[in-house]
Amino acid sequence: MSVFTTLSLDEVRQWLAPFNVGELHTLRGIAAGITNTNYFVETSQSRFVLTVFEKNDFDELPYFVHLMTHLSRHDIPCPKPITDQNNIALHRIHGKPALMVSCLKGSDVSQPNVKQIEAVARTLARMHVAGLDFHEQSHNQRGQGWRVMTAQQVMPKLAPVQQHLLQEELEFQHGLDLSRLPHGVIHGDLFRDNVLFDGDVLGGFIDFYYACHDVLAYDVAIAANEWCVDATGNFVDDKLAAFMNAYQSERPFTVAEKTHWPALLRRAALRFWLSRLYDFYYPVTGELTHAKDPAHFERVLLNRKVLT
Repeated sequence: MSVFTTLSLDEVRQWLAPFNVGELHTLRGIAAGITNTNYFVETSQSRFVLTVFEKNDFDELPYFVHLMTHLSRHDIPCPKPITDQNNIALHRIHGKPALMVSCLKGSDVSQPNVKQIEAVARTLARMHVAGLDFHEQSHNQRGQGWRVMTAQQVMPKLAPVQQHLLQEELEFQHGLDLSRLPHGVIHGDLFRDNVLFDGDVLGGFIDFYYACHDVLAYDVAIAANEWCVDATGNFVDDKLAAFMNAYQSERPFTVAEKTHWPALLRRAALRFWLSRLYDFYYPVTGELTHAKDPAHFERVLLNRKVLT
């Protein structure tokens, strides 16, 4: 959630005209994340988050609006899209798609405790269950095709040992058959900066713009690789156990999910190693930007390979 598109108070005031949200008071860019432009918008009525989509086409976005609306109705804590007087949520600003959502309470935590980790896991499982009767589907923007294309782009930048690791992992993932695993709505990016806490109370999940229809346990693997590791990329055993027990108290794994769990952890590590490599070697200039270290997920991937 960086700032690539700079907005002024007057521009946002004009953009807000069709909405019944009160008078604009303040506008502040959010310097976290790496894909879209985000601002805190405070009005006389409430506080919101305005997202300007830098990469998504307009026709891709109704899925995310409808998904967040669906999850909100099922008591999953997440941003609720704000509609204008004509019940329309998506608009344009600077020629780009834009959406305003409710601003949840809390802030992200850099060092989550076990109670917070359990809350994340339970809520993720509840989200997966609630998504089973959401009948719209969106493809995974970071799926097999993206992995191959991105690997081709970053491969020449890597040392030989990294090239070997990347090529070996691509071949391993390409050979997996996950068709029999439970599929449904996944968040796809449930990192610590996409979860808000007020103390130990979970305020909500944010940034659903990588959500899609995919393997549910893959979403669990993404989260476990983020919430249950130390600085070396190794799992912290008590945190991993707490996370998995809490998740499965709401949605138990199938036998097939348990069998494929080590491979899914590798796929999750590969996805974020690739995206961070790409952002490192091909950065996008913005007013406020936040890049993440690709070396961390290289270590995570190496550690997960040992488990297979």
